[in-house]
Amino acid sequence: MSRVMPRLIVLSEELIPQVHTRFLGALATVGVRFDSPKGRTLLARAAGGHAGKGPVCLPAFHVMAKPTGARCNLDCAYCFFLKKDRLYPGSDFRMSDEVLEAYVRQTLEGQTAPEVTIAWQGGEPTLMGLDFFRRAVEIEKKYAGAGRRVANSFQTNGLLIDDAWCRFLRENGFLVGLSLDGPRELHDVYRRDKGGRSVFDKVAGAARLMQKHGVEFNILCTVNAVNSRRPLEVYRYFRDGLGARYIQFIPIVERDNDAGDQDGAAVTDRSVDPEQYGRFLTEIFDEWVRRDVGVVFVLFFDAVLASYFFGRSSLCVLRPTCGEALVLEHTGDLYACDHFVEPAFQLGNILETPIAELVSSDRQRAFGRRKSETLPKTCRECRFLFTCHGECPKNRVLTSPDGEPGMNWLCAGLKAFFAHVDRPMTIMADLLRQGRDAGGVMKIMAAEAPSRGAPGRAEAPAPRRGPRARHRVR
Repeated sequence: MSRVMPRLIVLSEELIPQVHTRFLGALATVGVRFDSPKGRTLLARAAGGHAGKGPVCLPAFHVMAKPTGARCNLDCAYCFFLKKDRLYPGSDFRMSDEVLEAYVRQTLEGQTAPEVTIAWQGGEPTLMGLDFFRRAVEIEKKYAGAGRRVANSFQTNGLLIDDAWCRFLRENGFLVGLSLDGPRELHDVYRRDKGGRSVFDKVAGAARLMQKHGVEFNILCTVNAVNSRRPLEVYRYFRDGLGARYIQFIPIVERDNDAGDQDGAAVTDRSVDPEQYGRFLTEIFDEWVRRDVGVVFVLFFDAVLASYFFGRSSLCVLRPTCGEALVLEHTGDLYACDHFVEPAFQLGNILETPIAELVSSDRQRAFGRRKSETLPKTCRECRFLFTCHGECPKNRVLTSPDGEPGMNWLCAGLKAFFAHVDRPMTIMADLLRQGRDAGGVMKIMAAEAPSRGAPGRAEAPAPRRGPRARHRVR
């Protein structure tokens, strides 16, 4: 349900005149992108890519492959994707070697960036077995070429992770996203196996096994109706109980329908309450900004900080347009987005049309533009538009005070959070512009804690000993 995104810099079209053409090729090779068709075309041409003839070659794009489709060994109550098996009746839900090679080859040949991400998700990708991914790595080596780095990202529920998997992941530099919703009593509420049994011990054991083997991993934690009420308990479990340094919080906004798609305005009672989501983020932020900057990296906080520092977020849900994080099904069908794996959003099949051509198609660009084109006036006039942009389109189920459709379910909570963090975000951005460590904000905010009544500060456990990294915007 989430992803590890490539680290890219995005520039606005108004900067095109300021960039001399002699530098365009260099920008393309280091993963810089413009956010408009004009900028993308200039970069692609400068990098020797598509200029109207021949195969399309783009500076960079991100496609997340689902080699098992919707097949999974868990039965998470809030998982919309389990219902996607209905799209492929009779399928064995296993990606063929033909589709595997096409995905890897086209992903590498279709972009000019010196580092290319090959992303694996599900369903549950470990159900494919280790041999499938050994073949994938060999195919990557075959097509990568000299001087090009391939970065594999891999999301898993952790049930099948053992020593053999850890050795493979470590030896091949995979970045793993491990799904875990907090300590046992919170994780077990919605994340159980097909028999309704707890899987917490296996998942927590997978985290410790990966630590033992030196596998780099992130925690992927959904924020739902239950764990959202215990933010500091969730955060401290990851930080102190597991020793995790990279955490991604994913709000559950689940449409109440039988298809698992984005139709209808009603959401399930498993969905996070908007105001509670804001409080969840705020309480964790208050502890993080006073003691953990540079030690723990929370993706959403980094993404908001990027808006203050670069003027544009690094996270797709907080950017003006979307459509640059596509999904590949086990059959080779390519869809516009992970949250829109529906017939209306199928772009084509990569065995018939190259990935880069589908990524750059007018249809996909229109999908991305609709995010900003359908924003209600209330959002367009909001002072936090620069760092929110209406958040993810899949969550736009409300009507604005003016009666316009397209208001985000999370709006009230996000707006409260953005207002709360505005000053510390501004301080951190100013520190970074001065070439200083953003962690300098901790002393400033900690000194204010008593008067500002920071939640949880008095009972916060002592900081862990160890090296402190400079906090950088990603």
